[in-house]
Amino acid sequence: MLKSARKKDKKVRDPEGRMPLVEHLRELRNRLVKSLLAIVPIMIVMLFFAKDISTFVSDPVPRCVSLEQAQREPGKCAYLVQPGLTSAFATYIKVAIMASLLVAAPVWLYQLWAFIAPGLHRKEKKYALTTVAVGTPLFALGALLAYWLLPQAVLILLSFSIEGSVNQITLDDMVSMNIKLTLAFGLAFQLPVLLALLNAGGVLSGRRMLSWWRGMVMGIAVFSAMVTPTDPLSMFVLAVPMTGLYFAAVAFSILNDRRRDTRRGPELADDEASELDLTPSALEPTERVAPQLPHQSTGDTAQDNRPHGYDDAT
Repeated sequence: MLKSARKKDKKVRDPEGRMPLVEHLRELRNRLVKSLLAIVPIMIVMLFFAKDISTFVSDPVPRCVSLEQAQREPGKCAYLVQPGLTSAFATYIKVAIMASLLVAAPVWLYQLWAFIAPGLHRKEKKYALTTVAVGTPLFALGALLAYWLLPQAVLILLSFSIEGSVNQITLDDMVSMNIKLTLAFGLAFQLPVLLALLNAGGVLSGRRMLSWWRGMVMGIAVFSAMVTPTDPLSMFVLAVPMTGLYFAAVAFSILNDRRRDTRRGPELADDEASELDLTPSALEPTERVAPQLPHQSTGDTAQDNRPHGYDDAT
């Protein structure tokens, strides 16, 4: 009885995902709470491994053995320091938060997908699932490339040191640089996925993307210079793969447009008139109409329609 009453009281969900604004906010709150319930316990666990993670992040820094070596080779090594009383604890918290977000990514990504999916059509859901399946390996590839680049970027940046100086690098700077490079490379490698998704949705055509190649190459170079450290190697390592991925997305979009045109025929432009079929059609035989007998009347139609009792004399 109690279960049946609960089933009756439970509201039936709209299959198209439509709901009032209050219901949307309540759904968003529930998804956020579920994501936090997964992130917070993992963050507490990661606090015990924050020292090992910090060591892994700071490994690209070449350490100086002594002060004499630091003064003798200012561009070859550096001291890793943590200034301030609360610097070490703040770095631990930052490392634990970033590690927990990375480990709990499947949970909060699923909650984000579950919040968006009810408002999508079946075709859009298929494109979104394909985007997630392709975008995740690309993000991981970008993160690995960023971790490989970090030691090279550190050596290039240390090479600008003047003679007799001692380089001191804080652990917080290394963590921030590592996070910045990882996010920059991972998100930059999502460019072809975004372009392919826009093409699959009919927003952009492959020819339109190809016509933008000069501006895109310039924009990729500016973006690479802004998100990477000030050394030219980091900019080059990010700009070249992004440019290659852009042209790969253009090639995919052109092939997809050709396949789509072959399936449904060429589309007309907005100012182009469709061809008219001027072939005359065969005439169908018409039914023969029997001739009508003349109307038996003593006058013309006007006279026949006169009111009864109307006299010609009048």
